[in-house]
Amino acid sequence: MRTRVDLLPVFLLSVAFVPAVLLAQQNPAPHLEKRGSATQLIVDGRPFLILGGELHNSSSSSLDYMKPLWPELAGMGLDTVVTPLSWELVEPNEGKYDFTLVDGLLDQARQVHTRIVFLWLASWKNGMSSYAPAWVKQDTRRFPRVVENGAEVEILSPQGTATQEADARAFAALMQHIKEADSRDHTVLMMQVENEVGVLGDTRDHSAGANRAFSAPVPAELTHYLQVHRESLYPMLRELWDANGDKTSGTWAEVFGDTYRADELFMAWHYAHFIQAVTARGKAAYDIPMYVNTWLAGDDTTPGNYPSGGPEPWVVDVWKAAGNAIDLYSPDLYDPNFALWCKRYHRADNPLFMPETRGGAAGAANVFYVLGEEAGFGFSPFGIESEIDAKGDLAASYMLLAKLSPLIAQHQSDGTIHGFVLDHGHPSVDFTMSGDTLHITLDEIFGSHSETGYGIVMATGPDEFLGAGKGFRVSFAPRSGKQVGIAAVDEGSFEDGKWIPGRRLNGDENDQGKGWRFDSRQLKTEKVTLYRFE
Repeated sequence: MRTRVDLLPVFLLSVAFVPAVLLAQQNPAPHLEKRGSATQLIVDGRPFLILGGELHNSSSSSLDYMKPLWPELAGMGLDTVVTPLSWELVEPNEGKYDFTLVDGLLDQARQVHTRIVFLWLASWKNGMSSYAPAWVKQDTRRFPRVVENGAEVEILSPQGTATQEADARAFAALMQHIKEADSRDHTVLMMQVENEVGVLGDTRDHSAGANRAFSAPVPAELTHYLQVHRESLYPMLRELWDANGDKTSGTWAEVFGDTYRADELFMAWHYAHFIQAVTARGKAAYDIPMYVNTWLAGDDTTPGNYPSGGPEPWVVDVWKAAGNAIDLYSPDLYDPNFALWCKRYHRADNPLFMPETRGGAAGAANVFYVLGEEAGFGFSPFGIESEIDAKGDLAASYMLLAKLSPLIAQHQSDGTIHGFVLDHGHPSVDFTMSGDTLHITLDEIFGSHSETGYGIVMATGPDEFLGAGKGFRVSFAPRSGKQVGIAAVDEGSFEDGKWIPGRRLNGDENDQGKGWRFDSRQLKTEKVTLYRFE
């Protein structure tokens, strides 16, 4: 039997190729996956909870500036840094890409075992176009601007087809480079495409091209989407469509009424169409989760005072009608009614990720609500380098939650977890878990009252619950059958996934069995077991 010499290189190449293929199959890129009750971020085969922080806009433009920050951020318990990356630095001259900054940030993150979410600041940032390259800014004929009150403003118009192509081409080049530089390490978890897009200063673009598009028929893709998804549309959008006769054809003013809401929907469609196209080009190069964030409007605020056309809750359906490349829509949430806005964004077709929010004491509390009550997979306060404090409230929450992350992910999937934030305006909440009603209130004992409280509770077995947080207490009431009492409360911690018990807290610490208590002085992790009696 003879071996043909000319086939030997092919044979050797195929043998070498097999391990690479197997590795890719065993270690796929970060992705979103529906697991039980939750959609989770899967990294290296396991759910990953982003305990992150977003840098100030320009911090990561300098590797020297960033170098001393990485160890300090990791020391706060961050597992992910959300960092801007601007088009102007990636493509300073048209067609010539510079990935020195990208590679440097990847290297710095890996040195402290921290992940990255990149923000692609390109055509828009906070409604404006300040991060576009100079060669884009100065060519207003090729890259047209939004017109407000008869004058061009520094906002690139989403009507610009050349702008879309240039942005998409640069983003695809970036994603191809990230794939080549990071597909084994998975340092980069997700990409944010643009930032807080929309028209500021007016309800819509009044350029000649935009005026023609506004007077043209509403795209059939949008009216078809409205028909197919009628029952699940955001209530405000459905009511607006109903109020104007549920039309399936006509101009924007005819279908949605001649009001500022029609202007906002018009802008939403064109921003969405543009950014879906940019996102699709990037995902074709390297398919990892990609999202768009939102500068939130006040309920009584007119578009233009916030970026008109950005994915506010009432126009997310318009964005979805324009394409499916974007994986999720996220709020930049500073509003004091935190839970309300979380619920507006956490939909059956939109998992919750909090890319930008308050840090400090507020963030330390709200992260429990996002992960526990809304099955969120990430939380990221803004300006994180301005509040570096390894002993601060946020760091304490992150340190505790990091140890609980595998359990949290499992109970998100099982639907056996709740999270909450309490204060004097919202002093209690009730949950039904394992057949019992859990009444959770601000803690009180011996005349001492907690001002705030927050935490999570998970049903971990028959008559057993695990909790974490501070400043609250839990009482139990059976929904039927025997009465219930507290058999034991044990404090402890998880180390490498193993429960390490501490003190048995059956005295003043649990008010002599009257309640499962988490006092307000420090964060605790505790287990409670119940007993039944006639």
